[in-house]
Amino acid sequence: MIRKLQAVALDCADPVRLAEFYAALLGGRVVAGAEDADWVEVHGFEGTPLACQRVDGYRPPEWPGQERPQQLHLDFDVDDLDGEEERALALGATVLERTDRIRPGANWRVYADPAGHPFCLCLH
Repeated sequence: MIRKLQAVALDCADPVRLAEFYAALLGGRVVAGAEDADWVEVHGFEGTPLACQRVDGYRPPEWPGQERPQQLHLDFDVDDLDGEEERALALGATVLERTDRIRPGANWRVYADPAGHPFCLCLH
């Protein structure tokens, strides 16, 4: 049986930049190995570590289109949706959809990280 999920890996063009974004967003730290500059991890926050890996010719997903589907996205629980949105945007995220403002009962908003991966901030 598998003991635990070791990491969630995100493809990107610039693993250091993407790791810095998520480290700042989550209050973690960037951990880069000396042997492999194409793999950078984010540790030091509650939950499974994130890994960012360089992929030659990386093309970000399109959301909500399906020509280049997202394949996965990350959901983050927050206590203050407006405040965390402001912080995420200052770190380099972009708004894809403020779902809570267009769908009754929705408690999330959709963003893209600096490499174009969709993620959600969910009010809980």
